[in-house]
Amino acid sequence: MRRPLEVFYNFHWVVPGEAARSAQAYAGFLPSLLKRRGLRAVVNLRGTKPGWRWWDYETRVCAGLGITHRDLRFNSRRLPTRALLLDMLEAFDAVPRPFLVKCSGGQDRTSFAAALYLLHSRGWEARPQAEAQFARWPYLHLPKQQQRWLKAFLPFAAEQAQRANLREWIAAAYAPEQFRSWLQTRGLGDAFRGVSDAPRGAPIPR
Repeated sequence: MRRPLEVFYNFHWVVPGEAARSAQAYAGFLPSLLKRRGLRAVVNLRGTKPGWRWWDYETRVCAGLGITHRDLRFNSRRLPTRALLLDMLEAFDAVPRPFLVKCSGGQDRTSFAAALYLLHSRGWEARPQAEAQFARWPYLHLPKQQQRWLKAFLPFAAEQAQRANLREWIAAAYAPEQFRSWLQTRGLGDAFRGVSDAPRGAPIPR
């Protein structure tokens, strides 16, 4: 049963007892959320932001509770590089479970990460469950024009991988330029802003 705090933070289990998703835990209730669900790690998709109040608070809470905190820079309007996708899969494998993956609203970047986790951990048979992570309800995924690539990545990956293991396909063959061409040929040339090319440690929007 979800409590009001979890509704406020857009908290949901991706796989019960294994992986969860949420928005940024503003208003000072992060310790309650983490402890109530027994979460042992936080995968933050908003990047490393020392000096930003939310990041300083989040890392301080995690350190105080002995919870692993992992930062990834993910821009929801730019196509991901191979390195970013592999970093995301590596984070899923490396952090203790159950873990929480979150962005600002828990709607767009988090939907993509949750979908990728399901395909990575469950295989292509989990594609329906992965696509469901982009639902308007209950996840509130209402993508802006240049965020429409997020959900489109799933059929692209399935088509290109041809049932090969997701990680192996990404490591051996994925290229954002190929994804860009795939989107353009399907009338989705305006579904992204560009290719993610920020250097490691650079800030991302929001």
